[in-house]
Amino acid sequence: MQNPNAPIIKDLVLIGGGHSHVAVLRKFGMRPMPGIRVTLITRDIHTPYSGMLPGYIAGHYTFDEAHIDLAPLARFAGARLIHATAQGVEPDNKHVMCAGRPPIPFDVLSINIGSRPALPEAGAQNPLLPHVLPIKPIDRFLAGWGEITRRALECEHGFRLVVVGTGAGGVEMSLAAQYRLRRALAQHGKPAES
Repeated sequence: MQNPNAPIIKDLVLIGGGHSHVAVLRKFGMRPMPGIRVTLITRDIHTPYSGMLPGYIAGHYTFDEAHIDLAPLARFAGARLIHATAQGVEPDNKHVMCAGRPPIPFDVLSINIGSRPALPEAGAQNPLLPHVLPIKPIDRFLAGWGEITRRALECEHGFRLVVVGTGAGGVEMSLAAQYRLRRALAQHGKPAES
């Protein structure tokens, strides 16, 4: 734990609760560096562990098992936790801007907010877009997953779910979704197609 009376020499600001920042916080908790003030700015206090996402979708893990609670981790690291969305960075002034807060100064800044696919706007040229649910950002995917399950249960003539993606991640998500939806349909007395 950081000594609260030690003078601050450098401000390390972490934007986002991604895996790299989780590792940084863990390292600072295990081996504090006097004079370094660590600040974590994060939109989400519970960050999903992406490696467990297919297991969470399949129903093998609970929310708590598949998410990292950043609040106790920040306390362990002796870091300030600011629950906000960073809206901008002023590199010349070395400030991070968040709505409703004074600028947050930094000497060293790290950004680990995860990827977001660039999707075109919905409209006549993209009639399928309202039916697309990207995996990233994961929090939006998880919010939309409940809607997919609801639609599958309400469907009278069979429900088809298409997973677009290659590699192990796409295969894992396909199998996890199939497993979870089949179980949900069976619990509601509905037949499941292959």
